This record gives sequence, C-alpha cells and structure tokens, in this order.
Amino acid sequence: MGTLTGKTAVVTGSTSGIGLAYARAFAGAGANIVLNGMGAPADIEKERAAIESDFKVKAAHSPADMTKPAEIAGIQFVSPIEEFPPEKWEAIIAINLSSAFYGIRAAVPGMKKRGWGRIINTASAHSLVASPFKSAYVSAKHGIAGLTKTVALELATFKITCNCISPGYVWTPLVEHQIPETMKARNLTKEQVIHDVLLEAQPTKEFVTSEQVAALALFLCGDDAAQITGANLSIDGGWTAE
Repeated sequence: MGTLTGKTAVVTGSTSGIGLAYARAFAGAGANIVLNGMGAPADIEKERAAIESDFKVKAAHSPADMTKPAEIAGIQFVSPIEEFPPEKWEAIIAINLSSAFYGIRAAVPGMKKRGWGRIINTASAHSLVASPFKSAYVSAKHGIAGLTKTVALELATFKITCNCISPGYVWTPLVEHQIPETMKARNLTKEQVIHDVLLEAQPTKEFVTSEQVAALALFLCGDDAAQITGANLSIDGGWTAE
C-alpha cells in the first residue's frame, strides 16, 4: 500500500512537464489523480490513461480555464521593463500567482474538514533571485513564496502544510518554448542561450529533471515532512547558493 493510498491529488498544470511528473509520482504512491491543464485532447487522454494503467489508480482530467491559451503559451515573456506589454504582465501574474491563490482557497475547506492536507506550490529559483527582462515572472514567483508562508501560518494548527519548491532550469516544453524569445532579447544563438544563459546560472551545469522535482514534492506529502511548512525548498544545481 502506497503512502498516499486513499487520497486524491489535484495537480494543476499537469498535462506535461513538472506537473505531469508530480501526478505520476503521487499516483505511484497510491493517490488518485485529477489532472489539470491544456493541450491536445488526444495527448492528454494518453497521459491520463497511462496513469491509470501504470499505477492502478483513478485519474481524471479537468481542463484549464484559459480563453486564449496561445497568447500565454510563452509564459516567461522576456522584455525590458519599459517595453513590457501590460497585458502580458496581467496574464503572467494571473497564471503564476493568482491561480495558486484561487486553487488554495478552493482546497482548504475540504482539507480542514478532513484534518489533513498538503499544499505544494511550484515556485522557481526566481522566487529567490532575479534575472533581467523577466519582471512579471520574477514578481509572480516572489509572490508565490510569500503566499506559501502566509498560508502555512494560517493552517499550522490544522495538520495542513504549505510549502513551495523552487527549481532551477528544468528541461520542459515551457523552457524549450521560451528559448526563441531569449534569443531575440539577447541576440544570442540557441546554443548560447542554453549554455551561457540557462545553465550559466547553475553551477552543476546540468538541467534539473522533472522527476527530481517530483520526488521532493512526494517527500513533502509524507509523515516525515509533517513539520516542514512555510518552507521554500531550492532544487537548482547550486544557483541560489551564489
């Protein structure tokens, strides 16, 4: 019997990348899964069915409520502050910060009723440090760190923990998608962006894997992590140690 048998994990942004790795890790520990996110219906159904087949749990999909997904696909929009489009600012804050607020707000009453809960926000190394041309994203991720601490204090006596994980660069479809924007903003080649911008910040010179991030999230769900709350846990190849 897995450590999460009998529980249900709602994982937002889980149709690919880090979120999908979370979902599969939680399913491997016995949790039923609610996937949430956008993408081609056939691709999402393939992942949903694979979770049920691989881990013998129930898995459902609730689509993300995004009326213009194409406009926010490159959610780490890169631009100098004086040229940053206000509509991009609003979209990035909404999807990276406000969405977490609404998700937590919806989940907490049920957690209180059951007397148990684990809230895990995915932040970023950019919750601790900044990079140029990413004012909205950096602001949103700093906000996630503050939201995590506040929620942790409010729920400290309810056996509900709230933590955030701050990965460095993880090779995901999102990171791959933002490379052309960084190339344009900094006048660099793809190889230069990967080695001189992305991995330049990480002393290990290696991308973090989605599975490594998911393993940390799974640990935070266990009894051994019951007294870890309000924490911002880095997994960034040493980036924020400098």
